[in-house]
Amino acid sequence: MILERFVPSLHLHTIYDINFHQLRERGIRGIITNLDNTLIEQDSPHATERLMKWIQTLRHEDLKVVIVSNNRKIRVSEFARPLGIPFVYEARKPWGHPFERALRLLHTSTRDTVVVGDQLLTDIYGGNKFGMYTIWVDPLKGKEGWPTKINRFFEKIIYGWLKKKGYLPWDEHL
Repeated sequence: MILERFVPSLHLHTIYDINFHQLRERGIRGIITNLDNTLIEQDSPHATERLMKWIQTLRHEDLKVVIVSNNRKIRVSEFARPLGIPFVYEARKPWGHPFERALRLLHTSTRDTVVVGDQLLTDIYGGNKFGMYTIWVDPLKGKEGWPTKINRFFEKIIYGWLKKKGYLPWDEHL
């Protein structure tokens, strides 16, 4: 069923709830993460102290990370380069090409890579389409562009269907 492609492997409130040790136990070596409203608010240009510590912990756990964003090169590069994180910009998620590029940058496979993001329609659907483990996080509060607002509208409808069909075992999200 097509709706199953929108079901994340795991739902957490924030990236800070991710247990890196458990990911390593699952054989995960790489993380493909969205940028805006996942790592940082869309209108924030730089990483917070908390996010920089999260990235340090991720690296300490011997996990690699790449940012895959639908945003423009300037936005993604100005955020990722100072942190030394590889990135894919103007990704056009959920379609395949950016996930394939991310796997090449990480030197990982779909079996040992997780996708983390705040949108069912782009991050979760795209990761699931490739058979990757997916973690859906609540979007950070902040400004959202019109494409994200449109996605959120459809996301609420899909979420309702998933909840009604019993696909989502956790409490209300949206």
